[in-house]
Amino acid sequence: MVTQSLIMLLAILFVVVAFACWALNAIGLPGNWLIVAIAAIYAYFMPDQRRLDIGVWTVLGLLVLAALGEVIEFLAGALGASKAGASKRGTALALVGSLIGGIAGIFVPIPVVGQIVGPIVCASLGALAGAVLGERWKGRNLDESLNVGTAAFWGRLIGTLGKVLVGCVMLVLIIVSLVVL
Repeated sequence: MVTQSLIMLLAILFVVVAFACWALNAIGLPGNWLIVAIAAIYAYFMPDQRRLDIGVWTVLGLLVLAALGEVIEFLAGALGASKAGASKRGTALALVGSLIGGIAGIFVPIPVVGQIVGPIVCASLGALAGAVLGERWKGRNLDESLNVGTAAFWGRLIGTLGKVLVGCVMLVLIIVSLVVL
């Protein structure tokens, strides 16, 4: 039989891992989907008790929220670059630049804030650089390329922030499900 202290420890570990997964959103990794996966594993393996467990409805709610986060991120990024007339090459290099920038942003040497803000801003700057490079490679002039790059920057920034906010809602749902429901 599993003791109450072990269940409490596992619930705390679950929340800590969920927060770590949520932080992965900032560097362009699928943090929200990892939250859904660990929630499903937690729901499956934890004994059904009224406290410190989550049910199928919570996991389904997390699944819907994760999908919503992806839609927000995709639409913001796609609309930003496409409104500026981005080519496929510019869009693809904006994506690559965003991923590289997000990972590089982890190493911004500002304590605490650098590890949170750095990946988001650097991913957006990477999208800008990638889009400009792609558009220049395509043969566009510098002004047109910068216009597309700026749109890619704002699209990536707004999309990432939207996805991170959806991740916050997911964390609140997990905590409420563990403690209240």
